[in-house]
Amino acid sequence: MRLTEFNELVDGQFGPVRGQSLLIDHVLTVFGGRTAAQAIEDGVDPREVWRALCADFDVPREQW
Repeated sequence: MRLTEFNELVDGQFGPVRGQSLLIDHVLTVFGGRTAAQAIEDGVDPREVWRALCADFDVPREQW
């Protein structure tokens, strides 16, 4: 998944303001306590980060 698509999904699911806040504030335990932004910066595939966010926020699986 491209980073552009990832950001579109985040904005679409959570809204542009809340989505961007989640990327820098919400800690994803599946990535060792890193935020989504930190995980992506460290080279984690945005698709994996998207799935982790969806799991943490109970997004229906068909939207992953």
